[in-house]
Amino acid sequence: MTPISDPHFAERVRASFDKQNAMHLVKASLPVVEHGLTEIHVPHWSGIEQQHGFVHGGVVGMIADSAAGYAAMSMVPPSASVLTVEYKMNLLAPADGEKLVARGQVVRPGRTLIVTKAEVFALKDGKETLCALMQQTIMVMHGKAEK
Repeated sequence: MTPISDPHFAERVRASFDKQNAMHLVKASLPVVEHGLTEIHVPHWSGIEQQHGFVHGGVVGMIADSAAGYAAMSMVPPSASVLTVEYKMNLLAPADGEKLVARGQVVRPGRTLIVTKAEVFALKDGKETLCALMQQTIMVMHGKAEK
């Protein structure tokens, strides 16, 4: 893992998360922010279900993308921001549980591109079931702040 370039990375990541209306829309929270690792939690509620009662795959992709993106953001300097340029996701099982947990992690940091991964788990009756696996490429935008 690379050295921490910004000792205030967690505050920066949390402030960015708070600006994301899409995360508020699905009632997501960001309880874990570490260097190169984040977790996003989403409760299962009717507003994000698809026709079978599972959490919609679009929501699964959305929280995986953000969890891995914020893991990448935790590793860039304060003068930079990040943007997803590509991801590939496998949906492995229905997103069926009381809540979903997306764990994002940096696989390979870089100055321009960061490769990340995310796993999304459905928590049901105290048991975690892996329901999605994602690999992502993040572009580091040096000198470009968020809105």
